[in-house]
Amino acid sequence: MSEQQHPPQPAARRQVLAVLLGVLVCGLVLFVWQLGCTGLVDETPPLFAASARAMAETGDWLTPRVNGLPRYDKPPLVYWLMGLGYLLPGQQSWNPLGTWAARLPSALASLAVMLSLAATLLRWPQGRQQVAITAFSASLAFGLSPLVLLWSRIAVSDALFTACLAIALLLFWRGYAAAEPPSCRWWLAWVVLGLAVLAKGPVAVVLSALTLILFAWRQADGARLLARLKPWPGLLITGLVAVPWYAAELWVEGQPFWDSFFGYHNLQRFTGVVNNHLQPWWFFMPVLVVASLPFTPLLLQGLVASLRGRRASLPPEQSLQLFAACWLLAVLGFFTLAATKLPSYWIPATPAAALLVALAAQARPPRWARLATLGLVALLAGGLAFSSRWIPLINDPELPTLPAELLASGLVLRAALWFGLSLVLGVVLIRPRWRAGWLLGLQLPLLLYVPTAHLPLLVLGDGVRQLPVRRIAADVLAQRRPREPLAMVGILKPSLHYYTRQPVLFEGIAPVGLINLSDRLARERREGWTPSAPHPQATLLVVIDQRTAQLPYWWSLPHQQLASEGLYRLWRVPRPALARQALALQQAGVPGPDWQQPRPERY
Repeated sequence: MSEQQHPPQPAARRQVLAVLLGVLVCGLVLFVWQLGCTGLVDETPPLFAASARAMAETGDWLTPRVNGLPRYDKPPLVYWLMGLGYLLPGQQSWNPLGTWAARLPSALASLAVMLSLAATLLRWPQGRQQVAITAFSASLAFGLSPLVLLWSRIAVSDALFTACLAIALLLFWRGYAAAEPPSCRWWLAWVVLGLAVLAKGPVAVVLSALTLILFAWRQADGARLLARLKPWPGLLITGLVAVPWYAAELWVEGQPFWDSFFGYHNLQRFTGVVNNHLQPWWFFMPVLVVASLPFTPLLLQGLVASLRGRRASLPPEQSLQLFAACWLLAVLGFFTLAATKLPSYWIPATPAAALLVALAAQARPPRWARLATLGLVALLAGGLAFSSRWIPLINDPELPTLPAELLASGLVLRAALWFGLSLVLGVVLIRPRWRAGWLLGLQLPLLLYVPTAHLPLLVLGDGVRQLPVRRIAADVLAQRRPREPLAMVGILKPSLHYYTRQPVLFEGIAPVGLINLSDRLARERREGWTPSAPHPQATLLVVIDQRTAQLPYWWSLPHQQLASEGLYRLWRVPRPALARQALALQQAGVPGPDWQQPRPERY
């Protein structure tokens, strides 16, 4: 009998519950376990966290604000969810570093993607065997992606956007694949898509439309897709969810919001290069490879198999692999055309990549794909095992002690052991009678690697990179006089604002930064900050890194060093001396202050 005559049956209820419970436990280990054990990672996460905390504390849930300025770069959904965490009492006891409340939306969002992938494959198996194993492997293929592991524990909006987009697309496909038209819940996908627009912006609609158009073309079944998804009333629902905030924000904030969010953060990022993120057109090809390590060969095999010259439409319930391929290609194509390229732009493709990996493994991939996957695991295990050769080559001014601490910790060698165990299981399970669990055998040691090696490595890195900033913030709070202004120059760390709860004037390493600082103290206005003239007794606190402090125009500035933490020094500077130094620099030919020039990402 053909598969069309006897389609695969959904997993039994008990099996579904067992798999989803297992996925839940794995997701909690990957994303929630020890979520608050490290501090906020500069540079962007403290801006999100401070904005969300400000919402919770001020009651202004409309406009995100950080360091006394509006923050227009992202819509509010992630701030709202973080802010709910900051409303909970007893923050100092359970959220002392500010990371539980700020990171939990990202962690839970990625956990929701794992559960959605598994539930979809359990309800609509794409093969006659290995239903539970394939569902479990797909969820782990997503959760173990290096990009997902990183961004699911960072307080930014990418993981939340990826989850909203992924769940909406899976619901679209499920509506298409269902035996009967979904009469009562067809609208749910459009509601979730509206949440995606509130998480990142109109790009959610664009990526969804590209995915569905590609799928309709390749599947040659556009009529059924249109009938099931009801796009015109659906887009109205999406608009009803998302548009009210945009309209209210535009009404209150006006042209600055329009120019910043739509003009700069959406249109200009697509058509021009911002923040020096110029990358070649092929940038996302190596990102694709890295994001699915060590299972990239399976991803490529699954992608090729799903697109290989078909002419007839697949049965709707068996088209998930093709849908995943169209989803991945939509993300790849859209962001390849964008002028500004960042690795995080690939994260919305990782759920599709996970489906392709798991379905390729289920279909018994060709020998080259299995051997190439084992080769990558061996390469990673070997690279980690011989870490003593390359760790001393790490040279980062912000992490001067990192090589010595990595070698002393033994954590990299522990990681090598887990990758080595993954390789051994992969070699053993490659035999035909055990091949059903081959991918899962590779994944389970990597799952155990996360709590035993990956998370301790993050703690070690936090102690080297972020702990000095937290300590210098504590020194600021101990030394600051009433109404004494605070500045940070050189290496800029927004977490200083988060941990001190004070407005901070940030300036870079160039000489004009000193001129800007003097001028801003006297003229700039922002929420929580009032400019003042430099009377003879006026002082300011300056957090300055060691390298910047050695520059002549800073070192010659009269100052009192109050504290030193790692790379950072805390100075008290007389404001009249700062004004004289700024004037001397201008007389020497340094251009005048430029801080009033428009800077869309200024904080």
